[in-house]
Amino acid sequence: MKNFIQEGAVLDYSPAGAVAGGAVVVMGVRVGVVVADIPAGGLGAVRVKGVVELAKVAADTPAQGALLYWDAANSRLTTTAAGSVLAGYAAKAAGNGATTVWLHLNA
Repeated sequence: MKNFIQEGAVLDYSPAGAVAGGAVVVMGVRVGVVVADIPAGGLGAVRVKGVVELAKVAADTPAQGALLYWDAANSRLTTTAAGSVLAGYAAKAAGNGATTVWLHLNA
């Protein structure tokens, strides 16, 4: 195919400020996870597809397949859509008290 560019699981990203590897960044109405530290104004890789483990609201109990949203103000995933960006869905269930969840990115 002449117009194929890439698989699209990892995209180039240039942040205004420095971003640490593993941090979540919001790109428009999507999220990505920074692969390695990116300096301010530099160019780096951000994973936008795949499954990653991220912090979640401990009281949320997403079932496998439940939609998850990125709460940028608190740097964690939540099942509450209001004020947050859709991040994907729970790749496996996470119970009450669990502080992390497996997220299937942007799916």
